[in-house]
Amino acid sequence: MNANPVLRLALALILWAPLMAGAATDFSVAERALFMDNHLGKLQPPLTLQYTFHKTGTLEEAFDDRVNLVLTARPDGKCCAVGTEFLTGARAVRQPEVDSAEGNPAILYFLERDIREMQRLTQGQPNYFRKRIRMAVYQGATVRSVNLPYRGRPVAVREISISPYRDDPNRARFEKLANKTYVFLLSDAVPGGLYGIRTRIDGESPASAPLMAEEMLLDGAGRQP
Repeated sequence: MNANPVLRLALALILWAPLMAGAATDFSVAERALFMDNHLGKLQPPLTLQYTFHKTGTLEEAFDDRVNLVLTARPDGKCCAVGTEFLTGARAVRQPEVDSAEGNPAILYFLERDIREMQRLTQGQPNYFRKRIRMAVYQGATVRSVNLPYRGRPVAVREISISPYRDDPNRARFEKLANKTYVFLLSDAVPGGLYGIRTRIDGESPASAPLMAEEMLLDGAGRQP
C-alpha cells in the first residue's frame, strides 16, 4: 500500500474501535481483552518482544520468519513507545512507530496484515473484512481458559476464538476461505500480554491438510543495552 503508514494506522485505530450496540460501556469481554487492556503497563523498557511467525498450508508456499517489537520509555519514563519489525526481507510489512502504547500493537499489526492478505486472495475490500472481524469479536467470540507452555513452564492463557465469515451473508464471494478461524492467546504471565495469534483455513475435508495456517507466537523478551 502507498498510503502514509502513520495515517493508515490512525485510520485503522478508528475502524477497530469497539462496535457499540448501546451505551458507551457496552463492550464484550473479548473486546476489552484484545483492544482495551493495558498489556504493556508492567514492562520495564528498553525491551524487545520477540515473536516467531510460521505460515503453512496447501494454498501457498510455507515460510518461517519473525516479528520484533522494540519498546522504549516514553518521555515520562513509562512504558511504552513502540517500533516494529514485522517480518523481514521481501515479506516485511512497514509499520509506524507508536509514541504511546498501552495495548500490544502486535495484535493490530497482525490483523492489518491478515486483512491485506485476504484482500489479495479474494479481491474483497479491507474495511469489509475489518468489520466482520470486529463484529465477531463483539458478539461471536468464544472465550475459555487454557494452560500452555512458555519457557518450560505452564502459564494460564485466555483463548479467544472467532469465525468472522462463517455466517457472512456474502460468503459466496470467497467460499473457499469462509471457514477461516482466528484464535487469540492472551496471558498476564508473559511479557507484553500476547502469547500468540493463530489463523486457519481448513481444507476440503477434515482429514486434509489446512488450506492455510498462520501462527505468531511469543518467543521471549530481550533486554536492550
